[in-house]
Amino acid sequence: MWLKSDVGRRHDIFVTGEKTQLKIPSRIDMIDRAASLANEIATRCGFDAESIFGIELAVREAVSNAVVHGNREDESKIVEVAFTDAVNALTITVRDFGAGFDPESVPDPTREENLLKPSGRGMFFMRTFMDEVIWQHHPEGGTIVRMTKRRS
Repeated sequence: MWLKSDVGRRHDIFVTGEKTQLKIPSRIDMIDRAASLANEIATRCGFDAESIFGIELAVREAVSNAVVHGNREDESKIVEVAFTDAVNALTITVRDFGAGFDPESVPDPTREENLLKPSGRGMFFMRTFMDEVIWQHHPEGGTIVRMTKRRS
C-alpha cells in the first residue's frame, strides 16, 4: 500500500502479521475466486506486477490441484486457502481434504517424454514463480502446500 506524506513523498507501508483465510467448496468455478483474492492481497502487500502475476498463477495452480486431484471435485470437501503477510514475505497455504500424494511421483514436465502432455505443469509453475514451495501431509488427512514469496 502506498501513502503520500504531507510533503508529497511516497512511502512504503506494509501491513504485517495480517492473515486472510478463504474456505471454498471443491468446485472448478471457485478457483478464480482464490486467484482473484491472491492478486488483491499481493497488490496490497506492495509486490510488483511480475510478482503479482506469479503469485496469482501459483495460487490458481495450487487450488486447482486441491479441487481436482486432492478433493476429486467432491463438493462436500472444502479447500482452505490462507494468506499470511509478514515483514519480509507473503506465505500462502492451500489445504485439501483428500487422500494425499507424493510430490516426487509427479513426472517432470520439462522432460522430453512429457512435453506434449496436457497436464502436469502446476507444480512446476508453483516452483518457478514462488521462492519456496513445500508439500506436507496434514495429520488429520489431506495435503497442504505452503508457498512463500519474499519481498525484493
